[in-house]
Amino acid sequence: QVQLVESGGGLVQAGGSLRLSCAASTSIFGINSMGWYRQAPGKQRELVAGITSGGSINYADSVEGRFTISRDNAKNMVYLHLQMNSLKPEDTAVYYCNAVSTWGINSWGQGTQVTVSS
Repeated sequence: QVQLVESGGGLVQAGGSLRLSCAASTSIFGINSMGWYRQAPGKQRELVAGITSGGSINYADSVEGRFTISRDNAKNMVYLHLQMNSLKPEDTAVYYCNAVSTWGINSWGQGTQVTVSS
């Protein structure tokens, strides 16, 4: 299982920006895909943005054009980022980093709270 540590959440006013980061303790060769999910109170966890090992990216319709996912690779670490611009109150949620290994094992970070005030 891949260890994932998130950082960068916080409180921001509507229209502001935040950048989330996730440090994954694995080589990129051990990863099939990574992504950011979020879960708001009373709602199901949903995919926000994902990136495959080949670099293909997809976004939820609700964040397309406002959020940007990116990835940096190091020798035995992978860093996943989520740049969030033009934030809206409805973006408020706990954001989770996810990684699926080449063995198909799903790993989750501990989550980081993002709160957008109106």
